[in-house]
Amino acid sequence: MSEPQPTPSSVPERLRAAVARARASAARRPVPWIACGLAAVLVVGSGGAVAVASAMTQPARTTAGPAPTSSPSSAPSRTATTRPPGTPSPTATPTARAVPDSPATPAPLRTCSIATAASAPGLGDFEGYVMDAKTGEVLFSKHGERPAQTGSVMKTLTSATALAVLGGDHRIPTTVTRESAGTIALVGHGDATLSAGAGTVYPGAPTLAQLAQQVKAKVGSTPVTTIVTDDSYWSDADAWDPTWPVSERTIGYQPEVTALMVDGDRANPAAATSPRSEDPVGRAGAAFRTALANAGVAGAASAQIVKRATTSSDTIASVSSQPVSTLIGQMIPNSDNTLAEMLARVSSKESGANGSAASLTGVYQSALRSYGVDPAGIVIKDGSGESAANAVSPEFVAHLMVQVAAGAKGLGTLANTLPVAGVSGTLASRFTGANAVARGKVHAKTGWIDSANTLGGYIDAADGSRLTFAFYAIGSSRAAALPALDAVTAATYSCGSKLTAS
Repeated sequence: MSEPQPTPSSVPERLRAAVARARASAARRPVPWIACGLAAVLVVGSGGAVAVASAMTQPARTTAGPAPTSSPSSAPSRTATTRPPGTPSPTATPTARAVPDSPATPAPLRTCSIATAASAPGLGDFEGYVMDAKTGEVLFSKHGERPAQTGSVMKTLTSATALAVLGGDHRIPTTVTRESAGTIALVGHGDATLSAGAGTVYPGAPTLAQLAQQVKAKVGSTPVTTIVTDDSYWSDADAWDPTWPVSERTIGYQPEVTALMVDGDRANPAAATSPRSEDPVGRAGAAFRTALANAGVAGAASAQIVKRATTSSDTIASVSSQPVSTLIGQMIPNSDNTLAEMLARVSSKESGANGSAASLTGVYQSALRSYGVDPAGIVIKDGSGESAANAVSPEFVAHLMVQVAAGAKGLGTLANTLPVAGVSGTLASRFTGANAVARGKVHAKTGWIDSANTLGGYIDAADGSRLTFAFYAIGSSRAAALPALDAVTAATYSCGSKLTAS
């Protein structure tokens, strides 16, 4: 027996009951009702009541999957609906769906100033630049774009150039060739660490004794009557830059830059600062003659020494420097000018240039560009920074230091050797008193020439940010410049990413 059909008079009552049930269901499980519930209750008649009842029995959509979306063009327009008084508005239950990217974390308010520290008289004609290594934001600049003398901060550029051109594993050879039965040649290729063996500031360096033993094994009892010293790997016509004070050689900070020398041409091989000669090649030849005699090479003690290019490629002995990465580790902490000049000239030769001082600007620009920085406008007169004619802006140094701090493309070798404030290298005794707050947090290369004191590197700041920077104190005395440089650097550490240029 079939159910009796509702009479017309009973439809409104049944419809009202269905609507009430629908509203209650919508309050509990609104998702399916958003699309069809309200539309269904507008249907009049027994068919409408059945449709409402059917809709009420459909399972609600789970929130585990993405909610359906409609394009703007197909979305129905909103229409006003009347609701009986006292009926609460349905509240949608959240569904799983793609969440738009949240806005980037707002940058900290830059309210911290180093203006007072950056105006200290001890800074002289001050140039400075600070940037956030992570965001690239410029936090401070005072003449930061202006190229100027760098002092030994130049050695960071020299290191980066050597790592780009030579690579950290490259070793610099010194060879001996045999020209005839009684003539051999000592041929230099730029290894200033080659040692006479009476102590050295370069632990692990190759020695003349090692070469002499190899020569003895090759020549046997044949006398050696002539020793040729060959430094023609690059021309020594520009071995001394005219802008360098002669006192740098006589006191012992800088030798003449020749491709053949022993112990960095130091009078005392075991002393970092020791007077240098006017003839590094001749000194190397005399030391080699002694080493040959000590090795028992016949005739060596009285052999004549002749300076010229060798005429032979018959190599009978060879030694090599330690890797470039080790040489950088010996150069940077002690600010060794000798190694800096050697790495600069060797980089020039190995890059296809001629090893001259005049070639360095082009060689450095090409190499440094490989790190993604723009070296346009830099002027490189030497590898050590001794020349006041060098011109590199603090801005460029700070940008290069972003790559150094990140260890990009082998630059971790340089980052790991930078002096640390109050801890190591040329910064070991710096950052005292109120500036001690930054001890252990500043990793930077120092620079000192008569006309400028400089500092460039990176800072692990108090707020956890990493900043890169370069500060040049030009024209003030060293006694005034060093504490002023430490103070402005410590202030930068304290400000961190909140540093403002105002």
